[in-house]
Amino acid sequence: MWLNSETFRSVVASTPLVSIDLVVQNAEGEILLGQRLNRPARGFWFVPGGRIQKNETLDAAFRRLTLGELGRAFERGQSRLLDVYEHFYADSVFGEATDDPDTHYVVLGYHLLLPAGVTLVPPADQHDRYRWWPMAEMQASVEVHANSRAYLAALNL
Repeated sequence: MWLNSETFRSVVASTPLVSIDLVVQNAEGEILLGQRLNRPARGFWFVPGGRIQKNETLDAAFRRLTLGELGRAFERGQSRLLDVYEHFYADSVFGEATDDPDTHYVVLGYHLLLPAGVTLVPPADQHDRYRWWPMAEMQASVEVHANSRAYLAALNL
């Protein structure tokens, strides 16, 4: 269930959003990141993911998000839960002016290890480009958002 802009603005201003982040790792050990087009975190490299909808099960959300963000559906059972995270942003999809709401996410971070030979075709609607990052380079880069770098601790980097 998607909300109209006015209702969603009220939700963002009033409550945390619940989402799933996908820490996708290829057989070479690299992590998939996309450069974000939208607020919050616009311009940063970030893991794919998205909000869970009202009345959507975690399994259904995981299938929808992997299909929409990776171009291929995966089951939640093919991944492992890393942890529950909190992301706070001073801006939101509505802007960064003082009268625009800030954003608070409660995030379920899932690690999805791709078998060798599996290819992904991520769409370009949320990110303008994608690339596979070696974990050490990802950890060191200021272009990678701190919230995405935080997942590396759970991967034992």
